[in-house]
Amino acid sequence: MPLRCLSSRGFAAGAAAIQGLHAQAKPPTYVVVEIDVQEPEKYWKEFVPVADKVFTDAGGKFLARTGPTAVITGTPPRRAALIAFENLDKAQASFRTEAYKELRKTGKKHATFRIYALEGVPQ
Repeated sequence: MPLRCLSSRGFAAGAAAIQGLHAQAKPPTYVVVEIDVQEPEKYWKEFVPVADKVFTDAGGKFLARTGPTAVITGTPPRRAALIAFENLDKAQASFRTEAYKELRKTGKKHATFRIYALEGVPQ
């Protein structure tokens, strides 16, 4: 039985389709949260458990939180977190929810925040 080969046109069309799918895929996004806590006890009790729920319900996954750290250069924040999202749209949407708006009110009572998102790079 002879082997059948793909025509060059069929192969090219398949490669173009795959390349188009890769181009459409949005890169993952990482939200960096730098936190300077003024009232640690209240922050841990009132803010942290709610923040965990707000961001995980929105599709975020905590990748890192302040624990043992090593300063490379500069002055680090007192606390920090790194949250991964499927893409930038989902990360931004998590900060527009009613749950986040309420969380922000609580957070402002106990800490100051610097929050920004970084899109991942293709691997």
